[in-house]
Amino acid sequence: MLNRRKFLFASAAAAAGSTMLSAPFVRAQSQPVVIKMGALKLIHSIAPYFYEKFTPAGYKVEVIPFESPTEGKNAVVTKSVDYGMFGIAAATLGAAAGEPIVVIASACNKGMGVVAGKDSPIASIKDLKGKRVAIWPGSTQEVFILERLRMEGLSVKDITPVRISFSEMHLALARGDVDAYVGAEPAPGVSLASGIGKIVEYPYGTAMGALNMVFGAHRDTLKEKPELTKVILDIHAKASDYAMANKSEMVAMAVAKLGQKKEAIEASAPNVDLTWRFGDLEIGQAKTYAQHMLELKQIKQLPDFATFFDTSFVKQVKGQA
Repeated sequence: MLNRRKFLFASAAAAAGSTMLSAPFVRAQSQPVVIKMGALKLIHSIAPYFYEKFTPAGYKVEVIPFESPTEGKNAVVTKSVDYGMFGIAAATLGAAAGEPIVVIASACNKGMGVVAGKDSPIASIKDLKGKRVAIWPGSTQEVFILERLRMEGLSVKDITPVRISFSEMHLALARGDVDAYVGAEPAPGVSLASGIGKIVEYPYGTAMGALNMVFGAHRDTLKEKPELTKVILDIHAKASDYAMANKSEMVAMAVAKLGQKKEAIEASAPNVDLTWRFGDLEIGQAKTYAQHMLELKQIKQLPDFATFFDTSFVKQVKGQA
């Protein structure tokens, strides 16, 4: 009888323990998979703020903002984020240095502008000769303006480059610290809407086209989490297409997230092309871009293009569309 009582007591205790252990486990399993997405504090990176509309059940996207393209790229390399958006320049610099960065999609084309003071005599790229021009070193914009200068028979030696971050360029122009800047939206839009500046040129007339920002991941992430990559790219594609088809919502989101005036964002929006498609055209432009960087001695060697680009995930998204 005593043995039977001990058996029943032990069985009840085991059952209770099992129940206590299983409850937290069930709760843990019901928690969504969090995807950390790096984005820049620019209208170019506004698409991730629309991800929530298209995120399937069981997932949650956490958007983590970065000030500069290099910071965003480094976050992917160090796995601080799972995926990230940054300029093709930052991606190429990393890949050329042997970092395990892989471009798997586009993020934004255009979004650049060469801006001068509204009443300035500067009316063309040639007119930048002898002027103080704000340029962010290592940026996509830097490569574009150096190529445009070369096409006009000039070089960086013909101007006085001033190192200023994108977010400070408009203010620097307003103060008269510089004569012009090569900026990223929404700065050109802010300068236009405020009456401070005018567009000298949207520098898309090179073999690099309007290539600007890309969607990247760590090589390990693609290998270890292929299904997660498919999920985030599907979300990215739908969000990008939605934002482009609903410009008023894109403007409203940018105003809310970037803290800029509506008039400035409205002036910026036509110069922003949110995208996700990445194929032969974009790869060709990126290779041309890398070649320019090599000639400018911004990189010591070209990236291994076979590992730098992976269009397989975009192709799968296209197949589902």
